[in-house]
Amino acid sequence: MGTPEFAVPALKALLSAAEVVAVYSQPDRPVGRGMKMRASPVKDVALQAGIPVFTPEKVSVPEEIERIRALEPDFIVVVAYGQILKLPVIEAPRYGTINIHSSLLPRWRGAAPIQWALLSGDSETGITTMRIVPKLDAGDMLLQERTAILPEDTAETLHDRLSEIGAKLIVPTLKGVMEGALRAVPQDEEKVTYAHKLQKEMELIDWRKSAREVDLAVRALNPWPGTRIETSSGLKIKIKKGRLVSFTPGRPGPAGTLHTFGGELFLQCGHGSYQVLEVQEEGKKPVSGQDFLNGLQGRGIELPLQLKEGVVP
Repeated sequence: MGTPEFAVPALKALLSAAEVVAVYSQPDRPVGRGMKMRASPVKDVALQAGIPVFTPEKVSVPEEIERIRALEPDFIVVVAYGQILKLPVIEAPRYGTINIHSSLLPRWRGAAPIQWALLSGDSETGITTMRIVPKLDAGDMLLQERTAILPEDTAETLHDRLSEIGAKLIVPTLKGVMEGALRAVPQDEEKVTYAHKLQKEMELIDWRKSAREVDLAVRALNPWPGTRIETSSGLKIKIKKGRLVSFTPGRPGPAGTLHTFGGELFLQCGHGSYQVLEVQEEGKKPVSGQDFLNGLQGRGIELPLQLKEGVVP
């Protein structure tokens, strides 16, 4: 049971090591400007492999529960499926329902663990395979693998790395459960944190924070909801990429200004300066910070620019 690209490596690992009797995925959805119906990445891979695919709007309804039981599965493996499973589904397989979760549980239960690990400045994250229970991400843990969060990591790079780690862990997890070789470890409820769903309003950067916190937000929140600033004159600018600098670029002025030094673009934060490497002005294509500066000069707009206050993610 899975839907997005994150779940594809795990499905491929299972296809090479086990008999996958069926795949459940979210229904086809309209996407893009043309709003054409598109199947999920997991559905595409399953169909190419000749696996039956089911896409109910709700999986925990009587007819789907009966269909799952009729398949007589040893396991259900869940990876970013997008639906809450009720107890009759969870209890349908012989050996249980196993989830691949993209955090080091019990830290970051919930919808956006990759982004919140970045936003919070965690030094590492990882994958946990676990038994599913009715309470959100609260089941006993089976296997974990850690990975350091690098200074250049973004939500996208972590997503891809964790997806591959999940694929590596799932087959040993299933074998360990079947053979009785894995001891399920209960989570420490005192160490639980929640990765709440990302909200659109999180995109407006709070420049009153430190340059490090701004950097974490840019790395965590792209591509969605993104990160943007807004000048007091009304320019709306998405920051797509940037980096921390160890020096003070010229005379930057007060916090909350967009300024230039040495032909480069900088955001002056509450503490420190943040170099802006790629931006996207509203209604335009992404460009480098230098090209954006050149465009401002061509329009007669001088820096520094004062910014409106943002919000704290």
